[in-house]
Amino acid sequence: MNYIRNILNSRSKNDGNFFLQLKSILGFKPKKESLYIKAFTHRSMNLKDKKGNPINYERLEFVGDAMLSAVVASYLFSEVPHGDEGYLTKMRSKVVSREHLNELGKELKLIDLVKSKIAKSNFGNNIHGNLFEALVGAIFLDRGYKYCERFIFDRVINPHVDIETLEGKVISYKSLLIEWCQKEKKTFDYNVYEDTGNDNLKHFSVKLSIDNKVVAKARATSKKKAEEKASKRAFFAFQNKITKFFNE
Repeated sequence: MNYIRNILNSRSKNDGNFFLQLKSILGFKPKKESLYIKAFTHRSMNLKDKKGNPINYERLEFVGDAMLSAVVASYLFSEVPHGDEGYLTKMRSKVVSREHLNELGKELKLIDLVKSKIAKSNFGNNIHGNLFEALVGAIFLDRGYKYCERFIFDRVINPHVDIETLEGKVISYKSLLIEWCQKEKKTFDYNVYEDTGNDNLKHFSVKLSIDNKVVAKARATSKKKAEEKASKRAFFAFQNKITKFFNE
């Protein structure tokens, strides 16, 4: 247990009492403290246990992702008895989307608890969702399914999941636009190129063409974000046609 004490001792006094803050988030007292320390330890710390295994939250993310999917799937199965497999899969994807998990992590201010050698201002947006998944994984391994399920209901399902709202929520404008183009036999092309300019961070620009005509442009810090932003702009340009098509 010495490595646990070392991590705790390495935390700044300005962080406050780690487990006091954690208990207020969880609503219960942790039993296996080492799991929660790991859930908020970034890989940049380069810590290992006595067996040489890494001490960071990445493996706990895997467990948390699985538990979120399982609990949300069970909830949707019960709440929407008429939904087929495809419907339930789409609805679950909306609840556990990276965007939503990032919002949940921000809401709980989980980044305040993370220990890292990287300045928090340099983290990407996904750190928030990653920490949330890791925390869920730690809860499951510490207290089992019931505690994990209760936490997910308290923090995810009860305050944020509304079936009617979810049905109208678009999680990927690019996927929606591509599906519409394919079914309408329209050609489409995402012309992506690096466009850093005077920015410190690398940026990418994209020109989205439909039937050889540029319909939207966008710029972001990754190709994926730029394509999604352009797709969203194109969606609203063709909203009436696309909405009518999918409602038929």
